Amino acid sequence: MAKGRVVNDIRTLRFLASEMTQAELGDRIGLTRQTVAAIEQGKYSPSLEAAFRIALVFGKPLEEVFRWEE
Repeated sequence: MAKGRVVNDIRTLRFLASEMTQAELGDRIGLTRQTVAAIEQGKYSPSLEAAFRIALVFGKPLEEVFRWEE
């Protein structure tokens, strides 16, 4: 299996969405601020459901929020 990692643009999208906080995003998707922070920093990969919920909050397709980097 190829080595790589999931990267995301959550921090940028939060900033563009009236500087939404991690806590506000967490409230909207049913996760804690700490979990949102870990996902945003690439320390934790979200479930597929959580990833779709995050993308929906920002009105973006999943691939515009999350990407796989080799």
